[in-house]
Amino acid sequence: MNHTTDWGRRWRNTGYITFFLSGICAISSGIIVSILQGKYEFDYGMTGTMLGLMSIGNMAASFAAGVLPQKIGVKNTVLLLCSGYFLGYFLMAVTGMPAVLMAAFLLVGFAKGGALNNCTILVKDNSADRTRGMNILHACYASGALLCPFLAASLLGINDTLPMVGVAVTGLLLWMIFLTAGLPGAVKEKNGERGKISFAFLKDPKFWLITGLLFCQNAAETSVTGWLVTYYKDMGILSGSFAAYTVTVMWGATLIARLLIAFVFPVHHIFRTLAWMGGCCSVLYCGLVYMQHPAGAIAMLFAFAFAMAGVNPIAVAGAGREMNATSLGVMLPVAGIGAIVMPWLIGVIADRVGLVTGMFCNLIPCVGILVFSVLILKYQAKN
Repeated sequence: MNHTTDWGRRWRNTGYITFFLSGICAISSGIIVSILQGKYEFDYGMTGTMLGLMSIGNMAASFAAGVLPQKIGVKNTVLLLCSGYFLGYFLMAVTGMPAVLMAAFLLVGFAKGGALNNCTILVKDNSADRTRGMNILHACYASGALLCPFLAASLLGINDTLPMVGVAVTGLLLWMIFLTAGLPGAVKEKNGERGKISFAFLKDPKFWLITGLLFCQNAAETSVTGWLVTYYKDMGILSGSFAAYTVTVMWGATLIARLLIAFVFPVHHIFRTLAWMGGCCSVLYCGLVYMQHPAGAIAMLFAFAFAMAGVNPIAVAGAGREMNATSLGVMLPVAGIGAIVMPWLIGVIADRVGLVTGMFCNLIPCVGILVFSVLILKYQAKN
């Protein structure tokens, strides 16, 4: 694709719009899982399992999005995977059966992964400045995440089922935009030069170090978005529907940080910047969990989200020229394992020794961002 063509601009803008809607659908899961827990009196283990299954779907879809286009085309792949937002939230609205709800979260994960992979490729291939394009893309996601608590709260005030219905409709809108976007029916190698996909990136240590960094980022961020509402409510730090607005605080900070990176403070030393971000995230997360006063907790959450905001888009942009549908189809699923393991682990530990201890386990991936950034810097210095 060429960013100077009309189709290129259309596909880039499609990526921005659909990732905004995906932000609403994906981040609503943390609020809705809290609604379901209160409505059906699920234990922490069940809550962690549902969040973990969503991450499994996300991982599987990211891999499928790198392979299926060659078999059934880009358009059919995206439509198949992204139907999960509508189907998943619709199932959450109509039943409280644990097995069906677990399947529903799996479907939502499929849609989240499909949207992430496709939107990343659309923007990466059709942006003149890749780093800026990726930060704008993730700012669109943050904007959707910022709005989702308002959507959920307004509907929750009418009926405890309507939040799921509202997000399902949003997912249907996302699917319809992809339907009319004119996506290609098949994947072709760039310039038509090769008939086979190259997996040479698998031999590159830098690829795996970046994947490890994203593993930690996924683990830390998903655990906070998935568990923080429940944590604040159960610890009595914030009460009632106001706790749901912690998501707004987090994604408001994320949006501000990503826009600043895209337009005001360009990143010149990618992995040095990521090392500083990892260190800040580690310190701020400790304060986030320790803080007991509502105002202090909100302030720490804003600061933590601000520090975490640029990690994913900057790391993906730092992957270099090798970043394509195939490499993303490996990198994102492997990194997505972190988003499966950590929320589940927090739930298991919370059931056995308490939610505070479970939440503190999330400090490990925060430190991991710093560690992997330093390892990449050392690798680059040697090569």
